[in-house]
Amino acid sequence: MRLGVNVPNFGPGTDPGILRRWAQTAEGLGFDLLMVSDHVVITPDVARKYPAPFYEPFTTLAWLAGCTSRIALGTTVLIVPYRHPLLVARMAANLNDLSGGRLVLGVGVGWARQEFEALGVAHERRGRLTDEHLAAIRAAWAGEHDYRSGGIPIWVGGNSDAALRRAARFGEAWHPLRNTLSSLRETWPRLKDLAAAQGRPAPDLAPRILLRITASPVTGPDRLAGEGTIEQITDDLEQLRLLGAETVVLDPFSGDPDETLHPEAAWEMIAAVAARRGAR
Repeated sequence: MRLGVNVPNFGPGTDPGILRRWAQTAEGLGFDLLMVSDHVVITPDVARKYPAPFYEPFTTLAWLAGCTSRIALGTTVLIVPYRHPLLVARMAANLNDLSGGRLVLGVGVGWARQEFEALGVAHERRGRLTDEHLAAIRAAWAGEHDYRSGGIPIWVGGNSDAALRRAARFGEAWHPLRNTLSSLRETWPRLKDLAAAQGRPAPDLAPRILLRITASPVTGPDRLAGEGTIEQITDDLEQLRLLGAETVVLDPFSGDPDETLHPEAAWEMIAAVAARRGAR
């Protein structure tokens, strides 16, 4: 099972030097994938969670591709309705080509109503637009002479019924964000059934889970995967492997933008997981 890291590409402590150190730290620790998130306009609803500066994902990943040599690069998740699908197809294909085939395109429908309004995109049509755009991206990539996409995997985020249908239709992987293990165990078979009903193979399971290491065990039915002692987190990863996860992305950002001023705490957590992985 591959392990990835979600890198904060936003917040008061984020700058080119910190992003480079994130990428080189993750690669140096042996992680297989680094991923960044997506916003275009930092409207008030976005800024409450993800304040400026916000580094645009394609630009950031293109630069980090040059700062690394092996680690895969991805979006978790690109908000598909924000950009024309042919622009996304072009940028993704070029980035994949320039990085030596290292791109993973994680996609989602988005949530920030004010940001949709600022971009002139209908928030209430975001699901339908996402499906239409993904079909157009796939069609563009079929023109290998021009786009030379190299078979970029699409990971589809979301937990709604519509998101599961989208993952079954378009996704090489389903990429749910921050779930409990019980929720994943319940939903994963349903997605397999949806894929079978469409006559398609089931997508891979590639969840993004919280990474929050605590001194004492975290208990209770609402405990998120990746939250608790290092022993609990190690067991979570094993349970996800047994469930069939091909990749798990660790997300050490707990929600306070000031964390970006002190990334060393996050680096210590991912190093602890890497050490456990190396000891297996």
